[in-house]
Amino acid sequence: MRALLQRVQTAKVIVEGEIIGSIRKGLLIYLGVGASDTEEVAVKLAEKVGNLRIFADKEGKTNLSVADVSGEALVVSQFTLYANCTKGNRPSFIGAAPPELAEALYLRFVEELRSKARKVSTGQFGASMQVVCENNGPFTIMLDSDKSE
Repeated sequence: MRALLQRVQTAKVIVEGEIIGSIRKGLLIYLGVGASDTEEVAVKLAEKVGNLRIFADKEGKTNLSVADVSGEALVVSQFTLYANCTKGNRPSFIGAAPPELAEALYLRFVEELRSKARKVSTGQFGASMQVVCENNGPFTIMLDSDKSE
């Protein structure tokens, strides 16, 4: 799994002109599921995201997690995080999980993250979405379950 995290002041997802998910201070998480990912990977990555210390403490050091700051999370499915652009000019998405597996693991990630963040909202899996956010920092981190512990 791959998760692109952005620390935000606000974020929202719009589908067909309607806001379907929104948060205040917290994390906007773009989540991609790989073809070989499992439920164990989803749980482990959600725990990592929930415990990641990327919010400032009183001294301005990044020592606090989303839970520590009573932050919120917005999780948006993003298969394009598995884009392979090494050959030619058209990305290949062969490394992304098929939709059935991707949706199940996306939902498992969200379920696990709910034990960490004060509020967790989502986009709409498979939909064309407009994502609007106000970055805080900006502070953006990429996590890849194949490359992290």
